[in-house]
Amino acid sequence: DAGNSVVIEERLEGQELSVLALVDGRTISVLDPAQDHKPVGEGDTGPNTGGMGAYCPTPLATEDVMGKVQRDVLVPIVDALRREGTEFRGVLYAGLMLTPAGPKVLEFNVRFGDPECQPLMTRLRGDLLEILWQTAQGNLDDVEFDFDPRTACTVVMCAEGYPGAYRKGMEISGLSEAGALEGVVVFQAGTKRTENGQTVTNGGRVLGVTALGEDLRIARDRANEACRLIEFEGAFYRHDIGERVLAPA
Repeated sequence: DAGNSVVIEERLEGQELSVLALVDGRTISVLDPAQDHKPVGEGDTGPNTGGMGAYCPTPLATEDVMGKVQRDVLVPIVDALRREGTEFRGVLYAGLMLTPAGPKVLEFNVRFGDPECQPLMTRLRGDLLEILWQTAQGNLDDVEFDFDPRTACTVVMCAEGYPGAYRKGMEISGLSEAGALEGVVVFQAGTKRTENGQTVTNGGRVLGVTALGEDLRIARDRANEACRLIEFEGAFYRHDIGERVLAPA
């Protein structure tokens, strides 16, 4: 019977924008927006994934865009939840498409996005535990925090075959060397430690290699440099995170 009906959806074209906000039931604190990169291949080609990389902040989040997002997306959803008896407290994630007609919502999540969380947290200046505790207690107005003015870029290293079938158990080397680079943090995601102390792959998106830089190009170059120091069989990653907003070198 499913074949008896057809659902027609609007095709949305534009660049994606991820806006995360802390919400304590009433107060909304918008965090610095990020841009995720879903397609698996260079130049935004190939099938979509859970995210091949992200950077934060993004020049796509102009004052006009963020004004519309807060007025037309964040405030209405928090108000609607409260009217229905749900006083939401936590992280509200809005995945948006910036279309010629304005920002359009692709999805809502109630968590930090992956991989947007990595560059965002690398730039956070404040006590994250205290921030989240006060958010849960409904006291977000009492919390002070800000973000490092530098740009953070995360490059996701994946297992061969992802987002399709992939093997696990590939030994990873170079983690210490990569993490020793200035401004670099290597977040482990699809990994595990074996009984003999080796770190091996245990998922499709294995590592979130994140770097801080004075601008996006510097941050991305540092992240890519760190990725080159890390090796495991079948490893691959995108080298062009943020390319769509970068001016020619």
